Amino acid sequence: MSVLTPEFIYFDLDDTLLNHKKAEQNGLADVHDHFEEFSDISLKTLVDTYHHINKGLWEEYGRGEIDRHILHRRRFEETFRELGIRTELYEEAGKVYMQYYRNHWEWIDGAEEAYQSIAQKYEVGIITNGFAETQWMKIDQFGFRETARHIVISEEVGVMKPQPKIFDHSTELAGVDRDKILYVGDSPTSDVKGGLNAGWMVAWYKSNPTELEATLPDLVFDDFSVLMKELGI
Repeated sequence: MSVLTPEFIYFDLDDTLLNHKKAEQNGLADVHDHFEEFSDISLKTLVDTYHHINKGLWEEYGRGEIDRHILHRRRFEETFRELGIRTELYEEAGKVYMQYYRNHWEWIDGAEEAYQSIAQKYEVGIITNGFAETQWMKIDQFGFRETARHIVISEEVGVMKPQPKIFDHSTELAGVDRDKILYVGDSPTSDVKGGLNAGWMVAWYKSNPTELEATLPDLVFDDFSVLMKELGI
């Protein structure tokens, strides 16, 4: 028997349906192999440095303090500076990274079957933070235009999750009451906090939640078969 009974289901894209973290890791490994300047620098050092700098830049971007072009420039420029590599290589590194990153996109384990099955029974949509150009490439590559009734990308709305505006806009598009929308996502802030604050039901894709974390959303799952069962599929 289904426990969740939404009238509309929105999915997060990166690290919920598609494995962004793995693609990013593999893209950075390709950058590491591409530049001889990394010969004495471990891949782990590159990844850790990039993640630290990129996280801070996305926070600045989310607050509206920098634009996408500055973020693109600074994430490799500052990583290279931190690692003692010539910063003038940042532009080439950015282009190389995006070429490699695109080659590594793939579904999260179990997500494709679950999403396709859910989309046959429910009206579904996508809400994703990120740059429109990149996210639309993913959407086209994985055929989401054919199944998602609404696709909402933060850059096109002008704010990022968990800002209320993006959830209010998505609620209007869905055309149902707030408490009839289910949001499926992995981020405790962007997805869980954002969805709950919007008055939506939330299914959190997360492994090993604490007791407190498990009580916050309507469902916590780490296997998509659990989500399908809760939806009566």
